[in-house]
Amino acid sequence: MSDALLDDLLDWLRIPSISTGGGKDEDLKRAAEWVLERVDAAGGAGRLVTGDGNPIAYGELPANGNGADAPTVLIYGHYDVQSVGDPAAWRIPPFEPEVRDGRIWARGASDDKGNFWPLLASALDLSRAGDLPDNVRVLVEGEEEAGSTHVTRWIRADTGPADVALVFDSGMADPHTPAITVGLRGVVMARVSVRTGRRDLHSGMYGGSVLNAIHVLHGMLATVLPGPGGVLRDELRQGIVPAAPTELDSWSRLKPGDEVISEVGGLPVGPDAGARYYERNGADASLDVNELVAGEPRTVVPSTARATVSIRLAPGQSPEVIGPELERLLREAAPDGVDVGFSIDHTADPALFDVDTPPMRLAAEAIGRGTRMTPAFVRTGGSIPIVAEFARKGITTIVGGFGLPDDDIHAPNESYRVESLRLGEAASRELYAALARLPR
Repeated sequence: MSDALLDDLLDWLRIPSISTGGGKDEDLKRAAEWVLERVDAAGGAGRLVTGDGNPIAYGELPANGNGADAPTVLIYGHYDVQSVGDPAAWRIPPFEPEVRDGRIWARGASDDKGNFWPLLASALDLSRAGDLPDNVRVLVEGEEEAGSTHVTRWIRADTGPADVALVFDSGMADPHTPAITVGLRGVVMARVSVRTGRRDLHSGMYGGSVLNAIHVLHGMLATVLPGPGGVLRDELRQGIVPAAPTELDSWSRLKPGDEVISEVGGLPVGPDAGARYYERNGADASLDVNELVAGEPRTVVPSTARATVSIRLAPGQSPEVIGPELERLLREAAPDGVDVGFSIDHTADPALFDVDTPPMRLAAEAIGRGTRMTPAFVRTGGSIPIVAEFARKGITTIVGGFGLPDDDIHAPNESYRVESLRLGEAASRELYAALARLPR
């Protein structure tokens, strides 16, 4: 690993490009321009994309040689970072990075500047040396921590080529197993409310004779909550695509699910929760009640109650199908005369990429060569809207990265291993070489 790779990262980390509150517009712009300066210096062409949102750094690095015959690789990352939180909880000032104990300490060290930088830096180095085998399009946004609205519009309007996308904004399965994330869950987040009367009533005079809003809402939620073992009813599992045999083989090499649950202090939902952890959290739907608001600590019969409910959608499912189905089931469970309110606050599509395609096979081989470790194909239970946008456009997307739980992203004292930075550079160089062999 070159000294320049680390020195440049430290320089980028000094820019407090916070997008979640407390940041400054000039710092966000400066972080985007930092990317563009390096694209231009490597012989590419960069431009700042402005509009309704934080600026996007977009650039193009042409393949050296016959670029018309070379595949186009779209690389994505984000320069924005989370806010600091309590400054007193940090061992160092969060935007004065330090290298200590084999780690780079700073806000954004892992999420996502340190994770993404080797992917970009390798393309820049290859371009300067005249050895870049692919046409590389660079897309670095400034709103990933705040919704990705601006870049989502940009992607939907973009008509440029992309044979494959590389996203380094994820992590390893464990310190000895790089991961390629081929599936992400989507989400439907909804609010449901009930009203059973004009006002709260005295429980001594009316309890047992009138509907209690809390009881009603509990009964409605009970009809959609997971059954034994955490499995949802069939109406909320429509469209699920089962995992491929290659994925199942990869999951068998990962940390046992019982350990994953135990490490975070959780209690398993059933006796087979650990054995089915990777299937349940990557390839199945789940429903959680996130909030219940109702009543007060005195003897009344509450007339109103509300809840926030979220469903994580498995690959193959659609918010446009599952959202209305959730509403139907809840409304049908309400007693006659109850005023039911239902609204969907947020949705995101799931994404799934075939592990047995040329880009995936080439990527797995390349990452294995670069890191000298065997990568695993995994799914994540969370949602990355940008990846769903690429999937919607038919762009096979390699989601990787070298983050680990100890990096403490979004928390005080975020850090990133120097070894992860080195692995990212080695994997990136092999990826560019391998993807140049993609069939056009």
